[in-house]
Amino acid sequence: MQLILTHEQADFDALASMLGAHLLVPEAYALLPRQINRNGRDFLDKYGQELGFSTIKDLPDQNIEQVYLVDTQSLVTLRGLTENTKICVIDHHPRKKQSNPEWEMILETTGACSTLLVEKMQDAGMPLANLEATMLLLGIYEDTGSLGYSNTTPRDVRAVAFLLEQGADLNVVSRYLNPPLTNIQQQLYDRLITKLESHTVEGYTILVASAEAFDLNDEISSVAHKLRDFLDPDGLILLVSTKQGVRMVARSTTDNLDVGRLARHFNGGGHKRASSALIRPEDKPTSENTRVLMQQILEELQRFLPVVVTPELKVHQIMSRDPLVLDPAMPAQEAARLMNRYGFEGYPVVKDGKIIGLLTRRNVDRALSHNLVKNVEDLMEAGEIRVFPDDSLARLKEIMVNTGWGQVPVVDAESGEVIGIVTRTDLIGTLNINENPLPPTEMVEALNQALTTERKTLLLAVAEQASLQKLPAYIVGGFVRDLLLKRPSQDFDIVLEGDAIEFADHLVNTYGGRAVVHKRFGTAKWILTENREEILQKLGIADGGLGALPEHLDLISARTEFYDHPAALPVVERSSIKMDLHRRDFTINTIALRLDGEHFGQIFDFWGGYDDLMQKQIRVLHALSFVDDATRMLRAVRFAERFDFEIETRTLSLLNASLPLIDQLSGARIQHEFDLIFQEGKVTQIMQSLQNLGILAAIQPDLGWSLVQQQRVQSTALHVEDNSLSLKDLQTAIWLLWLEVYPFQTITRIAKRLRLTARLIERIKLTAQLRELLPMVHQLKPSQITQTLAGYPELVIQTVIFSNEDQGQVQPLREYLDTYRQMRAYTTGEDLKARGLPPSPRYELILSELNAAWLDGKVNSYEEEVALLEQLLKAE
Repeated sequence: MQLILTHEQADFDALASMLGAHLLVPEAYALLPRQINRNGRDFLDKYGQELGFSTIKDLPDQNIEQVYLVDTQSLVTLRGLTENTKICVIDHHPRKKQSNPEWEMILETTGACSTLLVEKMQDAGMPLANLEATMLLLGIYEDTGSLGYSNTTPRDVRAVAFLLEQGADLNVVSRYLNPPLTNIQQQLYDRLITKLESHTVEGYTILVASAEAFDLNDEISSVAHKLRDFLDPDGLILLVSTKQGVRMVARSTTDNLDVGRLARHFNGGGHKRASSALIRPEDKPTSENTRVLMQQILEELQRFLPVVVTPELKVHQIMSRDPLVLDPAMPAQEAARLMNRYGFEGYPVVKDGKIIGLLTRRNVDRALSHNLVKNVEDLMEAGEIRVFPDDSLARLKEIMVNTGWGQVPVVDAESGEVIGIVTRTDLIGTLNINENPLPPTEMVEALNQALTTERKTLLLAVAEQASLQKLPAYIVGGFVRDLLLKRPSQDFDIVLEGDAIEFADHLVNTYGGRAVVHKRFGTAKWILTENREEILQKLGIADGGLGALPEHLDLISARTEFYDHPAALPVVERSSIKMDLHRRDFTINTIALRLDGEHFGQIFDFWGGYDDLMQKQIRVLHALSFVDDATRMLRAVRFAERFDFEIETRTLSLLNASLPLIDQLSGARIQHEFDLIFQEGKVTQIMQSLQNLGILAAIQPDLGWSLVQQQRVQSTALHVEDNSLSLKDLQTAIWLLWLEVYPFQTITRIAKRLRLTARLIERIKLTAQLRELLPMVHQLKPSQITQTLAGYPELVIQTVIFSNEDQGQVQPLREYLDTYRQMRAYTTGEDLKARGLPPSPRYELILSELNAAWLDGKVNSYEEEVALLEQLLKAE
């Protein structure tokens, strides 16, 4: 049996999605939920029999083979569900954190889930009856506000056009989307309007009302619709105590007030402008515990409202600080050199502290192409165009439109000094900017849960000192990424908007330890393993706690980088945190967590990293990312497989176009990337992806990845879990297993490209050699096996044992490691000397014969060994 299910309190989008799925899979039962919104129930009462919906009593008593979940990602418990039931989710909401990874997930961003089903019917060329088209149109219109909500997509509009062509009745749609209130709903409306409380958050007016309605069976969305139309607030939140628990219905008139996020906080769902949630008490709902729950919700709502409001951005929030300014007398050639180095498209021209114009790359390129000898003043766009830090983005947009300047200087309102520059790209980026995707309180709690007491103490000490020094301090990159993915680590680095070397010296003077600095990159290591007692005491860590601290803490000055040529090492200059993050490889590694003072716990996400984390994709920050550093191609695959992400389409296209640049990478850098890959849990998947994308062949044409290599690595990796192999040895073993399959001449070519050590090359060849010997090893006596294997490193033997498909074939190798190599005769060289045999190479031969006798079972006791020794000495 196959079922189609949706959520309780089903609205028209949920019901229409069920209908669409049923039309596509007619053999599946479209099982109506118990709770349906009133207008949906009224529609079904009149037309339901014609649409093929089922109730629980219509179902046969059979196991459920397949479930299609539409407009939801939550599965209710039903009789007939088994561990073998397949689940397919079709939804337009973001993936829920607790979603089952084994389910098939079809998640696409549209205004309505119904749109996804309509598109499938269009693709299949399915005709629709007028009533079917009308219900599907109801679903799309309800969730998109009749195509008026900001979440409406072109796909929704095209689906609506198709449904109208199929005969959808707009009169019916209008009648059921805007039904009059029932008597009970009207009474609730009257109670709510007397309980309204107004909250102002970042300039937005949000109305909150709560009431009891234990006799209510109708939906609340119609009441919310009427109240919103009458009061016209920026946001409206209704909380109603019912027999099931507290129902939340929220509406918003602006995308800056995300009520969908509010509902998700209370385990509900929805969109930026419309959402709902059912919050149940821990025990069975009663009037008393529901009232207590209501009070808790109101308190949490008060705390969480600032999180769901995105304040209007100001210029200072998106500008780049401390821009390079040009002197009007500077030659055009020098300006071109600076533009190539720093990569910006325009630079303010300043004379006597005042802006007199803007020099653009386009004007410089034109002058140089015509071999004109000009200076900056000759080529600049003249004008005293500027904005102030607290100007609105609307003002910035107006200036850009009126002047045509794509880069506008930002000046201090009091001094008139140029303190920043804001570009058209910055303005466009505000469409996706996400400076604080999670409230600081949540991030602080995540840190508390992730870090040990000792490391948290260390972090707080650094944060306190940064605040005292008035230095913005951040944790960035992988630590923050993994914290948001709920797979935290204990290792973090600190990035400072200031002098990290000077700050490291300050920490040493305050707490002890030692600083190791790297002036070229503006970095320092605070060594924590020296003067232990002093550091412990000053950090306030109990005796013995230092072992839980890192050996050192990396401190990094925020910097920007530029590259003199593709695949070169970067040239580094001091910069802001925004530009520091921009130099990184992928957006998911650009999220920063601020530490100093009142900012502790704030997330800064200038480049869309949080959204990419939620969408599970790997994306570069700019089109030249792989040109700057071709090793990022290997890293993109490594991260994608580690997190089960996809490489974003544009990034994948850039990767394919940049493959020839891998040839410019040094072998040492590539080898380092493979060492990192071989530490991953999904090493075989990573290698297969590298093969599929052509990266292995781009590194060296002989390189590949086969099923044999994959199976051998997988088999060997299992022995890390039972402690038969260390992670470090596994890393080496993977090198052996990967390259042993090639002829020796090919191994030599690969080794030369990857700069492999002579020791590793020798082990690769010995691994291949030993595997070739396996068929004949069974024919050897134990003494011969021991003699044969004595020249092989233990790791080579282990690698062959663990990776061999036929474990019986490698049993002699196991016996060698476990038994044979430990067996020794009682007799020693001293015993032979005491018997009057002068020292000579004969000693080794005699002792070898005695050992061989023990191994081959010819000698089984000390007495037998002595007898054999007598025979050998007589022969001597």
